[in-house]
Amino acid sequence: MRRRARAVFGRGIDELLRDSGAPVPARTAAPPALEEDRLFDQHVGAHGHRARAAGWAPALAPFSTWRMTSEQTPVLWPLIAAQGLPPTGAQIGIDLLSGGAFYCDPLGWVKDDSIPVTNPNIFVFGKPGRGKSGTVKIFCLRMMDFGYRVLILGDTKDEYEPLCHALDVEPFSIGHGLPARVNPLDIGPLGNGWARLDAAEATRRASLVFNRWLLLIRGLVGSQKIGADSVPFGPSDETAVSAALRALTGYTRGATELAPVTVPELWAALDDPTGELVDECRFASVRHFQGETRTLRDALGALVKGHLEGLFDAPTSIRPDWRAPVQSLSLSRLEKSGDEAVGIALLCLNSWGQGMREIAEPGDVRIVVRDETWKQMRLGLEPVKTLDSNLRLSRHAGDVQVVVYHKPSDPLSAGAAGSQAVAIAKDLLHLADIRVLHGQDKAVVDELAALLGLNPIAQQLVTGWAMGGKGRALWTVGERQFKVEAKMTPLELDLTYTNDALQIV
Repeated sequence: MRRRARAVFGRGIDELLRDSGAPVPARTAAPPALEEDRLFDQHVGAHGHRARAAGWAPALAPFSTWRMTSEQTPVLWPLIAAQGLPPTGAQIGIDLLSGGAFYCDPLGWVKDDSIPVTNPNIFVFGKPGRGKSGTVKIFCLRMMDFGYRVLILGDTKDEYEPLCHALDVEPFSIGHGLPARVNPLDIGPLGNGWARLDAAEATRRASLVFNRWLLLIRGLVGSQKIGADSVPFGPSDETAVSAALRALTGYTRGATELAPVTVPELWAALDDPTGELVDECRFASVRHFQGETRTLRDALGALVKGHLEGLFDAPTSIRPDWRAPVQSLSLSRLEKSGDEAVGIALLCLNSWGQGMREIAEPGDVRIVVRDETWKQMRLGLEPVKTLDSNLRLSRHAGDVQVVVYHKPSDPLSAGAAGSQAVAIAKDLLHLADIRVLHGQDKAVVDELAALLGLNPIAQQLVTGWAMGGKGRALWTVGERQFKVEAKMTPLELDLTYTNDALQIV
């Protein structure tokens, strides 16, 4: 009965194909499932392997549960990357710990409360040839895209000249026989519109100008030596210099405009004092005045008639275009005069540059580069104080101060061990929350630890990894550390190349 029923309802697909002579396709077996890769291919229970000497335990150990944040984890895993920085400012290169791009934005970091930076100053350390100037140049160049302008206060090797020429700016060269003159006692923009100022504003501006000038004179006098000691600058000297400067400008008699003053005019006023100046300084006579200020006058006279004669003793003759992207003052012609002459010249330029920046238009943000600063530090206590003052004003002026050293111990050359100059120089290191540490020899490991507080891992990065290539540096931003390798375009490589003198060898 069942076969008769199938004949009534017809044939199936298999029978049709078989009857037509077509082969029936064979059913293919499914491929075996691949096993998932596992780090541990054997399962081990909480008690371990049950075998002799296999770590098996009849009962579980009393474990404790500990919880920690990612900030605490580096204590156990020291290679974890630091918390990243926002992608603002100049893109410098690659942060090799995180694998991401590294950006530098000092003023932006100061305004961001989540970043432990309270001032925009940058200290750059590095052995010669490790890429210090190249890093500074690409930082300056790339920050120009964000409206920053650059002021080079003393290019001692003309390293920034190609960068200036690429931006169609001609640097000012200062040297013997050249027409450029810079008056470190320049009043600057604070003297503009003096006749229209009310009494309170005039007093405020006068205080800024005379304090800057007094700081400069202290530095210039203190850079002179009596044997191994710096020339002292006491309270009587300060009184005489202040009174002479106020008289020369006309401020004492209430002039409607402040007259320009130069260092030779100050020296002449002290060398041949008026009766009013003698009385104001409370000396009994002109002879008494001259006797008490002889050391001061001789120190100033050495500057007027010394190896810097004709450079900083006349009214300023240069007219920088402050709208240009960069301005540079070259001191390369003074290299043959010695480190002391270059250091004094840097001191004069720093005072002049500060005067030019005491009134800045809103939005006029500027990067001030101070190269070879160690030559100024070696002049003694008073020049160290002037640099200290410049750095402390950076936050007020809105400038990014970039100070370039060779090694961390350079500031300590300001004086003998334990002296006040060394103490202030050490404090200078704490005026910069941003430090760029290029390659150093292993001999400075102790200095890195003592002066900058670097841990052993950071010391190994500076003395090992950073020595393996130009542009490699450990960046410390507050308490955070970043292992950064700077990257340059072919054009930037040409602008930052500083080995032209070695090409002929």
